[in-house]
Amino acid sequence: MANQIVRCPACGSANRVPPHGAGSPSCGKCHTPLPWFAEADDDTFAEVVEQSGVPAIVDFWAAWCGPCRMVSPALERVAQDLSGAVKLVKVDVDTAQQLSQRFAIQAVPTLMIVKDGEVVARRAGAAPADQLRGWVEENLGLARDERSRP
Repeated sequence: MANQIVRCPACGSANRVPPHGAGSPSCGKCHTPLPWFAEADDDTFAEVVEQSGVPAIVDFWAAWCGPCRMVSPALERVAQDLSGAVKLVKVDVDTAQQLSQRFAIQAVPTLMIVKDGEVVARRAGAAPADQLRGWVEENLGLARDERSRP
């Protein structure tokens, strides 16, 4: 599991963000909450998603899937908008076949919200960023302007 390099939306500083950990990442320079992106597979899902300190939006996708490629930027926008409150985790169904079976993934993209180790919402198919953000906020009880959680 490799760290991601994320630029702070406030000051532009580069920050190393691990795929797992307690709390949520913030900029080392200005302390602004950072968007959190990670990947998980059969071996890392529990650590990256189920043991996450913040809710995870899990994107079950495949490289050959056109709608998956279309929804990816929308999901990244949602994760950026809700920096500090959520983590976006991508799971490639072709390489994570045990997870695909465990969660009965029959179509891609399939999105799940996992909070405290439990699936709290699930949907299939692509959608624009504003609809996805509304879905996340509704299922996590986030206010429309909430950017971070204590």
